[in-house]
Amino acid sequence: MAGIAARQRRHLLLVGPPGVGKSMIAQAMSFYIPRPTQEIRVVHNPQYPERPFFEVKSAKEVQEEKEESSSVEGEIVDPRIVPQSVAEKLGYRCSKCGFYSHFTEATCPQCNSPKFQVNSPSPFGDVFNVLGAAFGVQGNQERITSTRKVGDREEIIVYERANDRIRILNDRILEKRRKLEKKSPSKVIIPIDRNPFVLATGASETELLGDVRHDPYGGHPQLGTYPYERVIAGSVHEAHEGVLFIDEITHLGQLQRQILTAMQERVFPITGRNPQSAGASVRVDNVPCDFILVAACNMQDLQHILSPLRSRIVGGGYEILMEISMKDTPENRMRYLQFIAQEIAVDGKIPHMSIEAAMMVIEEGRRRAKKLDNKEKALTLRLRELGGLIRASGDLAVYHDVKLIEAGHVREALKSYLPVEEKIKKSYGNLGAAMMSESTTSQRSEEYFYNYYNHTDDPSYQ
Repeated sequence: MAGIAARQRRHLLLVGPPGVGKSMIAQAMSFYIPRPTQEIRVVHNPQYPERPFFEVKSAKEVQEEKEESSSVEGEIVDPRIVPQSVAEKLGYRCSKCGFYSHFTEATCPQCNSPKFQVNSPSPFGDVFNVLGAAFGVQGNQERITSTRKVGDREEIIVYERANDRIRILNDRILEKRRKLEKKSPSKVIIPIDRNPFVLATGASETELLGDVRHDPYGGHPQLGTYPYERVIAGSVHEAHEGVLFIDEITHLGQLQRQILTAMQERVFPITGRNPQSAGASVRVDNVPCDFILVAACNMQDLQHILSPLRSRIVGGGYEILMEISMKDTPENRMRYLQFIAQEIAVDGKIPHMSIEAAMMVIEEGRRRAKKLDNKEKALTLRLRELGGLIRASGDLAVYHDVKLIEAGHVREALKSYLPVEEKIKKSYGNLGAAMMSESTTSQRSEEYFYNYYNHTDDPSYQ
């Protein structure tokens, strides 16, 4: 069913007890859907900065932009290749001894002379050179414009610093740069190489729906940060073309309504969530969020899911009641062994398990299916708790410094790896007796009223 839902892009509501694999199904669905093909950006709006635009770029357009950006990088060369005067003006070559060094070094490492020379015919030129070198003041230029002969014509050429090398830009590259600079600046909020599976369990309102960061300067063009740069996508937007998984969806409360709106419209605005923040006045409308919702909850929480949300899931997907056990067959016992090996590999801190110990884990799965699920000749699918048993047995093997988890380790873990309720029952008989044992002598006395409201007539204490 999960594979069909993924291929057909249907929503899912998974209902069942903890530990039966609801989150694993959601993660598995992300492997059945195609990789994202769209990149979403927020673009600066020069006329109304508080209302940035959004734009969607296809994979082809993103690749073309990368190639175009790399084509304006120019030619990177060694400083020794360019004319000596250019290397001196950019701060790579010492004008006195001709030694080459990094432009950040104010004095020449070879002759200890200032690399930058004051060209003005001032009697204080040498003094300025020495003072500038002493205080690390760089008098050289970051970019030099010159010309060079190419065939029968002359072209403008620009030399600029590129760390310990020099970048050369010709007419064609400079023209491409000018075109790129004319474009409105933008920020990528949903990259194309993203993970199609987004976990939003327990997410806050800002994490789920997006936000706009606060700017203490109010987005001032000279001091602050432009509004488009402060926009943050929410989980509903990050799951665009992917899977949005929300476990215990009832814990979202009223945020379920926003999830419903995003599912219906497949777009959702991003705005500032704090009314006292400078981001409250910023809004990006109709940001795409076409996702597959996989929601999960326990059976007792079904009544707390909003009816319109359940209706939307049923109308565009499936509600699935999770299986809590499977038949005790040789094939399923082999799957149990595979599960044990996977848990050991994922944990990475415990040794492998002997076949006798693995058989005890299978037997425990059979016992729990009968006791908890009232299923005969079955194996429980509450695998998270069995994973805890495997880890507890492995910890005992590590403690005893042995190379394999043996049956004795599993047997010992079964004695200690019990729910607290069962431990209380073994030690005290029942929960009431346990609670009484923790009370003091005065609290257990029927003649002593240790709380004021037990014997006062004041109605405010009743």
